[in-house]
Amino acid sequence: MSPDAEPPPRRLTRAEAKARTRERLLDAAAQVFARRGFGGASVDEIAETAGYSTGALYSNFGGKDELFLELLDSRTGLRQDAAAAIVGSRDKTVEQVQAELNRILVEAADGDSDIALLQAELWLYAIRRPELLERLASRFRGNRDVLSGLLAERAQARGQAEDLPFDDLATVVLALFQGLVQLRRTDPELVRPELYGTALSWMFRGINEASSRPDEG
Repeated sequence: MSPDAEPPPRRLTRAEAKARTRERLLDAAAQVFARRGFGGASVDEIAETAGYSTGALYSNFGGKDELFLELLDSRTGLRQDAAAAIVGSRDKTVEQVQAELNRILVEAADGDSDIALLQAELWLYAIRRPELLERLASRFRGNRDVLSGLLAERAQARGQAEDLPFDDLATVVLALFQGLVQLRRTDPELVRPELYGTALSWMFRGINEASSRPDEG
């Protein structure tokens, strides 16, 4: 081999090849879903756009529903991880946590409009299919459980009440985020950039005050 010749490309391992196939299918799905909508997209078109057979799609995702849920996770997962890291941080002040959560909400609302439309389509589609609705509920419960644990750890680190209903608190925090994102997408003037953090401070201030009151007997 000539000293200047480039070495032949390294052959991908089986795991690497599978990961690349999945990534290409997800990229193709994002294009087709954006073009056709959730209901109008077909596995045949997604597979063709990615350059694979429908068999490759089904072997990696099982079908359109699973592919779409994976696509949503891949597009929103980093944002969810960032929010969890912010809430779980013990080094940040309350004001810093509020500011960073506000930033994430604005990015979610003002960002990928295609994903926003597809999320709405998926909800309408899933509400008529109990098995898919349960999968969406399971994803929400998973996010809630992670956040509930982080809220409990933060409360313990700050010497606050450890017997609060953290699952319920986490549910409200997540629902408030989703609701404000949708409302800001409808009209940004209705949800000013600092509103989410402010609303959370109202909620937790009220909870802390209520938990510190002596029981009335």
